[in-house]
Amino acid sequence: MTDNARARKLADRIQVVVAETLDRRIKDPRLGFVTITDARVTGDLREATVFYTVYGDDEERAASAAALESAKGVLRSEVGRQTGVRFTPTLAFVPDALPDNARTIEDLLDKARAKDAEVREVSTGKTYAGEADPYRKPGDEGYDEDGEAGEGAEGAGGGPATASGEAGRDGDDTDGAAAQ
Repeated sequence: MTDNARARKLADRIQVVVAETLDRRIKDPRLGFVTITDARVTGDLREATVFYTVYGDDEERAASAAALESAKGVLRSEVGRQTGVRFTPTLAFVPDALPDNARTIEDLLDKARAKDAEVREVSTGKTYAGEADPYRKPGDEGYDEDGEAGEGAEGAGGGPATASGEAGRDGDDTDGAAAQ
């Protein structure tokens, strides 16, 4: 097996070679404005996945995908010639979902901004339900230096529990039997 650094270096080189070859050698009229966004190679360096985006509508995307499939042999031979690896990896072209994801995120952020503006508009001129600063500070009544509530902080059970387990005994005799 190879190390991941070699696979990453080969993937980066494949990305550059495919992009340059598409720009200089492939003259297919179906090929639109294609951008190679990423390339990934398996650990055994046998298969490469090339991610791409196409600027345009669905028809142009489909035509560019067909052009990439038909140019796969030329692209693979160019990758093999320029990388110099023993086995040239097979190429698989996958449309990148990054622009669609970015568009979805932008839509969600726009909705959040609109909701924030709506809340800001409703809250103008309103006051707090309680005090403006609800936190206790030194010098306030009932404030203890340890950060506790002050008086009556022994616990809800009416007193501290003893180590022998007598305060928590409700007929459960698991600790009591061992202590006797």
